[in-house]
Amino acid sequence: MATVKTRINISVSKDMRDVLRALAKRDELPVASKTVDLIGQALELEEDHFFSKLADNRLKKNTKWLTHEEVWGKKNTR
Repeated sequence: MATVKTRINISVSKDMRDVLRALAKRDELPVASKTVDLIGQALELEEDHFFSKLADNRLKKNTKWLTHEEVWGKKNTR
């Protein structure tokens, strides 16, 4: 049966292999599935890091900040 997933062959150290096996066993997953999960988590962290740097750079620029009231109008008084 054909798959739409792309196969990527990688070589890992014995220590990394052992850790991947242990994590896969703990989570009751095949080693390949656990590896894909971990790669996905790493990519999300990289994305978070990228957007954090982008936001930090934007905060450094000369920006006019608006108050809550300027954005949303007068305070809601009950």
